Amino acid sequence: MAVSSSSSSSTLKIGIIGFGPFGQFLAKTMIKQGHILRATSRTDHSQLCHRLGISFFSDKRAFLEADNDVILISTSILSLFEVLNSLPVHCLQRRTLIADVLSVKEYPRNVLLQVLPEEVDVLCTHPMFGPESGQNGWKDFAFVYEKVRIRDEATCSSFLRIFESEGCKMLEMSCEEHDKVAAKSQFLTHTIGRVLSELEIQSTSMNTKGFETLIQLKESSVSDSFDLFSGLCIHNRFAKQELLDLEAAFEKVKLKLQQKMEEVQQEQSPNESKL
Repeated sequence: MAVSSSSSSSTLKIGIIGFGPFGQFLAKTMIKQGHILRATSRTDHSQLCHRLGISFFSDKRAFLEADNDVILISTSILSLFEVLNSLPVHCLQRRTLIADVLSVKEYPRNVLLQVLPEEVDVLCTHPMFGPESGQNGWKDFAFVYEKVRIRDEATCSSFLRIFESEGCKMLEMSCEEHDKVAAKSQFLTHTIGRVLSELEIQSTSMNTKGFETLIQLKESSVSDSFDLFSGLCIHNRFAKQELLDLEAAFEKVKLKLQQKMEEVQQEQSPNESKL
């Protein structure tokens, strides 16, 4: 379901928790759109934020009391629970919308519902692009979201409009369905890329187009942290089955090759005895 194109994006006060590369990447476009940004992070990004025109808070309580319309969770998957549990969430403004941008969805939904006050709105999202793929714009990239607990539809619509106005393909989908699909696509892609890295494949003087694609997959996969990759597995309950299915598929291919080799050897043996 797409967000109504008739809804306009009003100026939002957006606080970002976790101002790493992805948070910075999103922030730059949000600033261009005229939104007011604040940030907090375990790493001191105060100088970078000053250059970008973003208020940086080292004090988490002050950050939560800063009258944010939206608080965007942009931590790593593995650190989410620790980060959220360290926040004095009782300081949250009741009208605040909490949205996450993690690459798995059931896990952050469950943690957010567990940790946050019931009065707080919750929106789970996954922008299907990043600093590399989206460096020239977000047009035609998918933006997946579920309105987990929304009372303030106006604020939620204004936030979603940030991505729709950049040309994203807006996909409303349950967190469960997202994780099912992501396990068979994103996680599988990362896994094969990591396997190719372990094989230490390198470009050759006689590359085929297919092999060049494998090189690109390897390089793209290892450019992301291993924490991200492990998070995609540990916190997506459907990913474990994909690992088992991948292993089983490899064994099937290997068995078919072994059977074919045996057939060829049997066919050649009588002919060789006549020579």
